[in-house]
Amino acid sequence: MASEIPVLIITGYGLNCEDESRYAWELAGARPVLVHFSDLLAQPQRLREFAALMFIGGFAYGDHMTSGHVFALRAKHRLSGELDKFISQGKLILGACNGFQIMVKLGLLPGLDGNYFAQKLSIIQNDCGTFQDRWVRLSFEASSPCVFTRGLSFMDLPVRHGEGKVFTLDKALLHRLEASGCVPCRYADPSTGQPTQKFPCNPNGALNAIAGLCDPTGRIFGLMPHPEAYLYPENHPQWDMQKLLGTLPEFGLGLLFFRNAVDHLQKV
Repeated sequence: MASEIPVLIITGYGLNCEDESRYAWELAGARPVLVHFSDLLAQPQRLREFAALMFIGGFAYGDHMTSGHVFALRAKHRLSGELDKFISQGKLILGACNGFQIMVKLGLLPGLDGNYFAQKLSIIQNDCGTFQDRWVRLSFEASSPCVFTRGLSFMDLPVRHGEGKVFTLDKALLHRLEASGCVPCRYADPSTGQPTQKFPCNPNGALNAIAGLCDPTGRIFGLMPHPEAYLYPENHPQWDMQKLLGTLPEFGLGLLFFRNAVDHLQKV
């Protein structure tokens, strides 16, 4: 049963999206449990109790020494053994915004060659130099193995970040990410539906318009936008116009990421 699927949501030390993240998993039919990061560090074996893990948004440790860096270092030194077992057992990991930053700094993404604890790229300050709080259009790659984005084509989601630019100087790495299907979603121009480097459609200047990454298995996924912030149709800034046009969805489309995850876990 979906209600038996336990999901661990890590909280504390500046993370602040636990309530909406918990509600998203509940709406999708899972059983989310909030665990403070300090408690998990004290008992890493608690990871064994869960089928999925979420790194949520916020400002972990005040984003000192770049966003997600301190949190990632502590996780690497205290949780890597249990995280490695968690991944090898086919479980799911999701990260949004600060959670995505943490996953990249930790090395969970892109996780090439099964190496989940060595940082390969980074997420740096927005090209515009300022914090961006706006809605953006995402386009999704049908060929990606990403569990969370299956069946998705386009979606509007909010971004709230000052450091969101996916960046690397290694062109070979970028090419490999593309060839491996590790780029499941990109910032798109709403007028054309095509990936774009143009601000503000691409709010941070991310290379190749990358809005999120997954590992080659598709079971580990992170993105800068906040799917947990779009759970009701009325969350969308143009919901009233959508209602007049008859295009208002039945639910907030961000919920689809969580439903995809639960559907996958029900089948394995």
